[in-house]
Amino acid sequence: MSVTVPRSSLADTVMDRLTTIYAEAADPARAAEMRAYMKDVAPFLGLASGVRRDLARTVLAGTPRPDEADCAALALRCWRLPEREYHYFAVDYLRRHVKRCSSGFLPVARHLVTTVPWWDTVDLLAAHVVGGLVAADRELAADMDAWSADDDLWAVRTALLHQLRYKERTDSDRLFAYCARQAGHPDFFVRKAVGWSLREYAKTDPDAVRAFVERHRAALSPLSVREALKNIGG
Repeated sequence: MSVTVPRSSLADTVMDRLTTIYAEAADPARAAEMRAYMKDVAPFLGLASGVRRDLARTVLAGTPRPDEADCAALALRCWRLPEREYHYFAVDYLRRHVKRCSSGFLPVARHLVTTVPWWDTVDLLAAHVVGGLVAADRELAADMDAWSADDDLWAVRTALLHQLRYKERTDSDRLFAYCARQAGHPDFFVRKAVGWSLREYAKTDPDAVRAFVERHRAALSPLSVREALKNIGG
């Protein structure tokens, strides 16, 4: 599904500041190291995380709280820029303001998850943005059902991880169904997400996770099993 960048004067202001301030602080030597570490998924400006966040506060100083259109415009415009730090800025911004977005924001979130995808952005979008949207509108769980069976591995990973922060609010039936559905997935990032989602839920209901693993041990990858039982044994 294609997404349209909304018009937003707030995004205009922020993007003008962002591209100026971040570019002025670029460190080409560090950028090369960061790009190599992230498996060449994208170029970098070379901003260390602490520096980047300090600069972000300068970028956002005095700006008003956004509405949903502002959030969409800012995130999508950041994603059009090649350097990864702009994507990180967008993710941090959405984490902060996801409660100002409705269920209609989900297509934007999917675009971000599936465009220039890697764990460094996908995992935060899954747990904080997609997870926040679904928590606010449980009808979006049907979309997660579809994502959990998607051909795109990052959509699958997002469906598996979107409940990471739910704790006792976790829909365990869905969690276990997704994990069972993708137990034999060939990709490392999906197998890791299966184990991680189970491990996190084990902090709330270790017996249920242990029982699920025992029922599905033959289908689950060794990686998923190790991750799921890391803190509870079994």
